Amino acid sequence: QVQLVESGGGSVQVGGSLTLSCEASRLPYGSCMAWYRQASGKEREALAEITYDGKQNYATSVQSRFSISKDSAANRIYLKMNDLKPEDTAMYYCATGDERCLVLRKIRTWGQGTQITVSS
Repeated sequence: QVQLVESGGGSVQVGGSLTLSCEASRLPYGSCMAWYRQASGKEREALAEITYDGKQNYATSVQSRFSISKDSAANRIYLKMNDLKPEDTAMYYCATGDERCLVLRKIRTWGQGTQITVSS
């Protein structure tokens, strides 16, 4: 079965940058991968998706500040986050599915999550 392991979370000051990493094991060919986040008391929110052939799709709320990329040879994806704001504080999750990975119900496997805290 697919396993996803995130890393790179932590604390950062307002305006700072962080890059998250997610390593996937046993990822089926053709899978899409994505990043989600969930703030305390809020619903899980899709942020960015990268398809098996490298196409990137973003939520409107983060497309100007966040960038998703992948290293196919290493089965890793990354999320580069710039100009972080206090409202970016949340648990960030790596996810994968067969298609449309920005659609919550299409996600097949979740990582365990990594916390990001943005403080002023």
